[in-house]
Parts: sequence; C-alpha cells; structure tokens
Amino acid sequence: MRIISRRTLREFWKKHADIEEQLKAWYRENDKASWKTVNELKAEYPSASILKDNKIVFNIKGNNYRLIVKINFEFQIIWILFIGTHAEYDKINANEL
Repeated sequence: MRIISRRTLREFWKKHADIEEQLKAWYRENDKASWKTVNELKAEYPSASILKDNKIVFNIKGNNYRLIVKINFEFQIIWILFIGTHAEYDKINANEL
C-alpha cells in the first residue's frame, strides 16, 4: 500500500513522543500490506472499525490514540485523514472526514 502521507504521522509523534514507535510500526506494516478487501484488512486488524466509504479507524497504543484512514483497495492507496487522542476523536464525526 502507498500511504499518503507519512509526514502527518511524523508531525503527530513529534508532539506525542509516547506514540512514535507504534506509528512507525503501523506505517511499516501497512506499507507492506496488499489487501484487496476490507475483510482481508479485518483479518489482520480485528479491532479496526469500518466506516462508510472505506474509512477505517485504527486503535493505536491501547486505544489511547485513534488513526482514521481512507483506503482505495483497487489502487492500493491509504490516505491519512485524522490522528489524535481518543478524547479528540470523540469530538469529531469520523464519517464526515
């Protein structure tokens, strides 16, 4: 998968150093992934939440942080839409990103 953009993750972990290693690990795992369907993704990430329009919510670092992405399975692209604390996530409507 091609991930757009790593810079978003890097800027976030500069502000929240406790999540740097988890975001780097997520990036490495997903950069190597080649899922064709949401079901294939769920097999690898059972705790991920599936939203409309191929948006996925990942729980990062014991659910302290949330990462929302949009995936185009056909073209193998992941767009990072949101990264934030669980409290910040609770203030947004993830389906409207």
